[in-house]
Amino acid sequence: MPTYPAFRIHQDAQGHHAGIEQLPRPTPAAGEVLIRVGWSGVNYKDALAGTGRGKILRTFPLVGGADAAGVVEQSAHPCYQNGEAVVVTGWGLTHDHDGGFAGYLCCPAEWLVPIPDGLDPRRAGIFGTAGLTAALAVHRMLVNGQEPGLGPILVTGASGGVGAMAVAILARLGFSVSAVSGKPELTDWLRHLGAAEVLPREALAGATRPLEKARWGGAVDNVGGELLAQITRTIAPGGNIAAIGLVGGHELHTTVMPFILRGASLLGCNSVDIPYPLRRTLWNHLASDWQPPDLEALVSETVALEGLPPVFEDMLAGRTHGRVLVAL
Repeated sequence: MPTYPAFRIHQDAQGHHAGIEQLPRPTPAAGEVLIRVGWSGVNYKDALAGTGRGKILRTFPLVGGADAAGVVEQSAHPCYQNGEAVVVTGWGLTHDHDGGFAGYLCCPAEWLVPIPDGLDPRRAGIFGTAGLTAALAVHRMLVNGQEPGLGPILVTGASGGVGAMAVAILARLGFSVSAVSGKPELTDWLRHLGAAEVLPREALAGATRPLEKARWGGAVDNVGGELLAQITRTIAPGGNIAAIGLVGGHELHTTVMPFILRGASLLGCNSVDIPYPLRRTLWNHLASDWQPPDLEALVSETVALEGLPPVFEDMLAGRTHGRVLVAL
């Protein structure tokens, strides 16, 4: 029986352990598609899952990886043909279903998106979950009336995958972007992606009153906690805050005053369960009018499956930036 390599995660009597295994190549059941994976990417949740430091997986063992881009190897669904380029992110990948850190991935056809013109599997892999999440944040802000005239957009956690994508997409759309990063050595890189200014984290400290001077027309926040609370106090009238991450904490201590007196909006973004029509719309934007002019600049490293464990450690320790690609 043909086999393929996969980075598989276990939690059993031996505790947490993960590594490369050879698995039998599956045959898709009715309604499923077998993908020959070309590219995946490492997300923060992948590092948590791969090291066992976060409760990401609901069942064990599972193949890690929340992203997969490649071509259809075998289809049991009428909408997909062999050789078609597809991408899948979110849904149940590396949660309760095998993910993209593998030579093959079999999943329901409804999870897939045909890779649109303007992208190929590698470029779709560069976007991955990070790009789709950033696109969802931008979409929600635009639908809610965000426009450049409201003022600069603050992006926190700007050196991470989602943050860097948000910087590049917003700059592409004509917004002035203020990027917040704790890594001063990445200032030139963030400016290359489109940031008009790069600020240290300390620049946001001190906003403690219910309302402070309005500084930002909107924000994409990848941190949460106290930093998000400070942003709510400094958002301009009519501005939107897209909330994506919680590495700084899941609690939010603020008041209703920014939302009532300034009409600010807090928009939650969950890219895992985006409905299919919107998911396809966002990928079409990423392939065309939202695509950064230098997408390759977002890639900081490309590794094989064997390189995943050290990347996980580096990511959790804050030593990575942008997108780390996984070549299958």
